[in-house]
Amino acid sequence: MALDRYRQKRDFATTPEPAGDDRLAARRAGTRKGLFFCVQKHLASHLHYDLRLELDGVLLSWAVPKGPSIDPRDKRLAMQTEDHPYEYGMFEGVIPEGYGAGIVMLWDHGTWQPESEDVDAALAKGDLKFTLDGYKLKGSWVLVRTRGYAPSSGAGQAPSTGSGQAASRSWLLIKHRDDWAGPLDIVTFAPLSVKSEGDFADILAADDPAVWTTNRPARTGDTGAMLAAIIDEAARKKMFTPPKPPKPAKAQPAPPKRAKAGKTR
Repeated sequence: MALDRYRQKRDFATTPEPAGDDRLAARRAGTRKGLFFCVQKHLASHLHYDLRLELDGVLLSWAVPKGPSIDPRDKRLAMQTEDHPYEYGMFEGVIPEGYGAGIVMLWDHGTWQPESEDVDAALAKGDLKFTLDGYKLKGSWVLVRTRGYAPSSGAGQAPSTGSGQAASRSWLLIKHRDDWAGPLDIVTFAPLSVKSEGDFADILAADDPAVWTTNRPARTGDTGAMLAAIIDEAARKKMFTPPKPPKPAKAQPAPPKRAKAGKTR
């Protein structure tokens, strides 16, 4: 099953991530138009961006350490990871412990359209051209597989090369030259969530910062320092956010009027 690897890595009793509905995946398996895509900004052991493209009812996934670039001169490393369930595409929140512990932001989403007639063949070849129509990312792109790291058996979801050998998980994400390309650093220019319009601290403040006391995803280095600052900012935002006013009590229905006694004859 396409989601077996995804499910094996997670304890759904502790993570808020969706397990995935196989019936929904089956219903969307034949979809070829208006396919969903998203990019999730994920602060875990390292900050990275997860590109996810819907295909056959699941989300094909690549981790892009530096994030996507709209400058065609940039070739961004994209490591293919396990397929994710379709429902994961709108996920935003805190993974408190276990695999992928950290903060997930929905950085962009929209639809994508393959430019290749045979998507499976393009993936097997390692040359997938496609068009994105999101809030931040638009226009023509390509994912090109490189001769990088190939996983051992069962370690990833990369397709076979057709020769019986595992294909490399290493790809390059490149923007094609079009009206949506340019030298702008899009991840710096547009850093916030398209779902909540907040940053990592806002997402964490909406949850419970106490969960990070013993289960922080990173404690050292630049990522640890970034997380420590986010935790402090989230705590301040939670402390100074005024409590929501209580909901007004529902008016009690008036008791029914007692009928007047009729005159006796």
